[in-house]
Formats: sequence, C-alpha cells, structure tokens
Amino acid sequence: MKRFLLAVLLAAGGLSAGPALAQQSKVGDWTIEKRTQDAHCSASLGYKDKDDENRDYVIVITYSDKAIVIVMIYDGWEWEKVGEILRADVGTDDADIMKKAKWEVMDTTTVRGIFEYDQSMMDRLSKAKRITLDFEDDDEDSIEMQMPRAGEALAALKFCEENRR
Repeated sequence: MKRFLLAVLLAAGGLSAGPALAQQSKVGDWTIEKRTQDAHCSASLGYKDKDDENRDYVIVITYSDKAIVIVMIYDGWEWEKVGEILRADVGTDDADIMKKAKWEVMDTTTVRGIFEYDQSMMDRLSKAKRITLDFEDDDEDSIEMQMPRAGEALAALKFCEENRR
C-alpha cells in the first residue's frame, strides 16, 4: 500500500522522490500533506477491499486555482499503454459529475484526470461517499472507490492549500 501511495504522489505532480514533509495531517484514513518538493497540497486515501480479493484502492486529490487533479490506483487494472488517453464518465454516489472525461494512463494500475478548476466539482466531491469511473466500451475496468469523510478531508485540503509555504 505504501508503494502505491508513493507512486500516486509522484504521478500526481511528476515529482522526484524525497522524504521531507513540510505539513501533514490525518482526517480519518485520509492523509493531507504538503511535501517540500510539491507545489500544492494533496489528500490521499488508500484501502484494501475485502469484497474484491483484498485489492488495493488509492485515490489522491490535489488542486490549484487552475486545475483539479485526481489520481486513482487500483491493483486490479492492467493498462497496457502508458500515456494512453481513456474516456470515462465520472460520478459520485448517484450523481454525474462529468461525461467522457479524459484520464491518462500513468502505469499499469494508475490513471490520472486533470480538470479545469470548478468549485461545483469540488462541492460534489466533498459530499460524496464514493466516486465512480465508468469507462467507455470497457465495463470490466469501470470502478467505484469509497471516499469516507470526503467533506472533512477536502476541507483540510483547502486549509492546507490556503496555508502552504
């Protein structure tokens, strides 16, 4: 799981590895942090799903006034082409956020979506208990990830972002 979190943090910002943390806090199982080598704060959550062969699920959310970045890792995926652009509908619980959103394959188990900053998207994410990706023409790889305490985690992310050094 720690390997997945490190990989996703690197994928989220295209950053070099480094142990230095300027700020870090926990909200439930979420980690909110601003590493010294990162430009922005991130909120990350990782868990194992006993109902899915104990597979690892990881979600990382970061944002700026220009973009929202969501990285999702699922060790059940086997993407073949790094850099490939996939299309997926994004939803929370029973509400659609975005149709046919672009997701870039980062490695065999990781996709990243970069979206123009939209406060209504952040509001929907903060109210969500889960996030879903419904990939075009590929129901097998569609996924639902749990997001417990998302509102608290995103409030802490906002606080971190407003107070980053």
